[in-house]
Amino acid sequence: MPLLVVPTPIGNLEDITLRALRALREADVIACEDTRRTGRLLSHYEIENGGRLVSYHEHNEARKASELAARARGQTVALVSDAGTPLVSDPGYRLVAACIEAGVEVEALPGPSAALTALVVSGLPPEGAVLAGFPPRSGGERTRLFERMRVEKATFVLFESPHRLAATLGELPAEAPVAVCRELTKLHEEVFRGTAQEALQHFSGGPAEGKEVKEVKGEIVLVVGGGAAARTPGPEEAISLARGYVEEGSSPSKAAARAARETGLKKADVYDRLVGG
Repeated sequence: MPLLVVPTPIGNLEDITLRALRALREADVIACEDTRRTGRLLSHYEIENGGRLVSYHEHNEARKASELAARARGQTVALVSDAGTPLVSDPGYRLVAACIEAGVEVEALPGPSAALTALVVSGLPPEGAVLAGFPPRSGGERTRLFERMRVEKATFVLFESPHRLAATLGELPAEAPVAVCRELTKLHEEVFRGTAQEALQHFSGGPAEGKEVKEVKGEIVLVVGGGAAARTPGPEEAISLARGYVEEGSSPSKAAARAARETGLKKADVYDRLVGG
C-alpha cells in the first residue's frame, strides 16, 4: 500500500484538489501535525474522521516514522501538514525516507505551496530558485545563509515570522530586490515588492537596527533576489531593460518598476530616465 503525500490549503479552503479530497476520504490512516486543524478541514468537506487521525509532528516524527512506515505496508497512509505541501519546512522527510527504505511506494500529490505561490507572484526570476526555509536565528549557519544571498545570483525563498521580519530585512543588502508575501490566499493577502530597505521602511516604519515590526501579522514568505554584492548595474542597464519591457507591451511605470527590482535601482530614477528619453 502507498504513502500518499497530500497538500492542503494554505489559507483559502477552496484551494484543494479533487484528488486530495479522494485521498483523504479513502486513506486508512491520516498522519497530521495538528489533529484538531485537520479535523476541521475534514469536517468542512464532510469527510468522516472515523478515528483515522494520527498525530505526526516535529516533536514525535523520529519515533513515529518507522511505526507509520510499517503501517503503510498494509494500509494506505495519507500524510498532511497544517497547510501546504508536507516536507516543505514541515514534518514528513523522516516518514518518506522510512517508507522508501521499507520498500513502500511513496506517491506525492500536487497542490498548494506557499513557497511556489510566493515565487510566482514575486516578480523575481524563478529559474534556479533556492528554497531556504526558515533562516537560522543566529550563529554561523545564519551568517553563511546571508552571505550566500549576498553573493549568489539566485532567487531565495524563505519563511519568516512577523516579529523577526524586520531583523531579517535589515541584514540583507539595502539594494537587494525582495518580495514580502503575507497571508497568501487569505482575506488580507499582501505582496510588497521593492528593495530590502524599502520593505524594511514599509513594515517597520524605519530602518533602525533591531526595530520590531509594527502591526504585521500572519504567515510570511520572503523572496530575495540574491547576488546584490556581485551586481554593479548602472542606470544604462536599467533603462535598457525598461525599454525592452515597454516594447513587450508594459506601461512605462510597470517597466520602470520591474527594471528597478532587477537592478536594485530606484524606480523613480529609472522612470524619469525612461520617459525623459
